[in-house]
Amino acid sequence: MTHSALRPESVAVITGGAAGIGLAAARHFAAAGLKVCIADRGAERLAAAAAGLAARSPGGAASIMAQETDVSHVEDMARLKAAVDARFGGTDILMNNAGIQPGSAMFGPKENWEKVLAVNLWGVIHGCQTFVPGMIARGRPGLVINTGSKQGITTPPGDPAYNVSKAGVKVFTEALAHELRNTPDCRLTAHLMIPGFVFTGLTAKGRTEKPAGAWTPEQTVDFMLDRIDAGDFYILCPDNEVTRQLDEKRILWAAQDIIENRPPLSRWHPDFGPRFADFVAK
Repeated sequence: MTHSALRPESVAVITGGAAGIGLAAARHFAAAGLKVCIADRGAERLAAAAAGLAARSPGGAASIMAQETDVSHVEDMARLKAAVDARFGGTDILMNNAGIQPGSAMFGPKENWEKVLAVNLWGVIHGCQTFVPGMIARGRPGLVINTGSKQGITTPPGDPAYNVSKAGVKVFTEALAHELRNTPDCRLTAHLMIPGFVFTGLTAKGRTEKPAGAWTPEQTVDFMLDRIDAGDFYILCPDNEVTRQLDEKRILWAAQDIIENRPPLSRWHPDFGPRFADFVAK
């Protein structure tokens, strides 16, 4: 890690930090000597994750904290910030990573839609609005990393609530990056993390062994850190099944639905599916 914010004694706060990509990032940061706070739901899993991080950290348990947090509640985020400020003096790296994907249907229960949007979208907004002003005022190099999804860009049919939430994260993070670069004396940068197929509790769906096509959370975080060092805003992750070239073609096709006035989601439309297949093959 060579980014100026990723140095020993910097403070990283990671939501959804007790498992998956969040925990993999926390392990990297802890081993590099950063002070790390993981926020998640479930006291037992948080305690187990924190113990593992303390074992990796040069500073031991003194450099690690964990707090039960529901990112959909702004009051929880305010309590998290107050605890981090009291323990570590402030925040340099904010990774809004908490997310859920219980499944949804266009005309499904209103409660399911509200829950997905509350965690996946409002959780990111709450995190940024709660932490970022203080990070700017801190005057130190810093990072804001928001976890989006390819489903928020190409919006495949089948899980509309999740797609809407992640499309919102993309738009919000783009606006955040613009705001930060136009704020005088601001030393923060924003980044949109766009994972590929990653084997986590969210994607396991009963499987106990990683599918061949998936990356591990650790591979994903390694890629993320490399691209942050390179200065990327859009951290578009491949996996063992999908190359960047294929991702680019899928994204380009989706954008051209507007330009060419095709039906929405034409990639899955019977009249355009063969054209999409030819486009990918070229």
